[in-house]
Amino acid sequence: MGEFEVHRVRFFGLVPAGVRCLAFQPRGVRLALARTDGAVEVYNFAANYFQEKVIPGHEARSVESLCWAAGDRLFGAGLGGDIIEYDLCGLSAARGVDGGGGPIWSMVANGTGTQLAIGCEDGSVKIFQVVPGGIQFERNLDRRKGRVLCLSWHPSGSHIVAGSVDFFRVIDVTSGQTVQRIMVNHQVEKAKRECVVWAIALLARGTVVSADSFGRVQFWDWEQGTLAESHTVSTSAALSLAVSEKEDSIVVGTSTGATYQLQLLPVKLGGVEKRWVRTKPFQFHSHDVRAVAHSPTALISGGLDAQLVIRPLMEKVQRKGYDAALRKFTFPHRRLVSCARKARLLLFQFSQYLELWRLGSTEETGKDGEVLPLCRMPEHLVQLKSKGPEHIYCSCVSPCGTWVGYSTASRFQLYRVCCDGDGVSLRKV
Repeated sequence: MGEFEVHRVRFFGLVPAGVRCLAFQPRGVRLALARTDGAVEVYNFAANYFQEKVIPGHEARSVESLCWAAGDRLFGAGLGGDIIEYDLCGLSAARGVDGGGGPIWSMVANGTGTQLAIGCEDGSVKIFQVVPGGIQFERNLDRRKGRVLCLSWHPSGSHIVAGSVDFFRVIDVTSGQTVQRIMVNHQVEKAKRECVVWAIALLARGTVVSADSFGRVQFWDWEQGTLAESHTVSTSAALSLAVSEKEDSIVVGTSTGATYQLQLLPVKLGGVEKRWVRTKPFQFHSHDVRAVAHSPTALISGGLDAQLVIRPLMEKVQRKGYDAALRKFTFPHRRLVSCARKARLLLFQFSQYLELWRLGSTEETGKDGEVLPLCRMPEHLVQLKSKGPEHIYCSCVSPCGTWVGYSTASRFQLYRVCCDGDGVSLRKV
């Protein structure tokens, strides 16, 4: 084997964006993920959890909620107040519609994927119809004071449950009126703290499941307005929850970085009566778990530590093997570093700017494995900022180090690297 030098590059100050929300495709094989910088990623579970698509972020577009509708159409909504449909072929935001209620905190599709419900800052819940080529506003449901932080649609499409601060309400879709309003903090004997309903789910049998800022997962009979069960899973907030397709398993994410699974199990062996039992705790994240999803064979969680964790359910896996392994997606799958070998340059890609560095060099020699002292330290040559709100999608430096190019969703830029006595500069071509 020939001799070579290994450069330890420790000056790439990349800070990955955290995971904000997840959406598993109903009866499909794809998972959509949105990050705090507005980027959207799509993973294909049928192809060994391959990262299939990446839609770059945008400074003016935050994504608070994602959902699949009409089969393979992906929609997103955020604090900008618009509902965005993504072009999964062109990898861009195809079209947007103003929600009409200020910042959008939550969005969910009905069971057939033909309608979208959004929860807005002004306390309104609005229904949009999914049509070929876009969406159309259909109607407003009963509006109450307080932002709507989470939504869930009954599998039959007859009711919607909306969670807010200190309460949630059940809305009849046909009449558009609130048929039940339940306070979630009436049993809290603590200081005058608000109880935020961060996540909610309406099951087919009529049970409402809520996760709140006191770390509780509660099960409600919404017709009677009574609390059936309560599980305190954390000493801090329970931020997210997802229910399995058969409604016999729930995954909950908390602000301590822990995720919990609750399962519906018989009280007695072979008995008919069943209760929810907390069965499995997991500690895979170091920060808030803002998003969880439940596939038929795995529990999926995404945290502000930028990690996506897929933990297969061993009882659902047919055979032991690679499919049964725990998956952690820690680093970006895209190439963010480009090398100009002849010029000894490195180009680092960030969301809105590029950095060009010259590698350090040494004149010493040594044995295999020794760390050689540098006679010339790594040098930061230039920073190239991208104009406009669009994030950089890809970038590259030529092998000779004289050309630098980058691309966003709508434009391509090419620069000539000019070296003179005063240093290095870039000239736009």
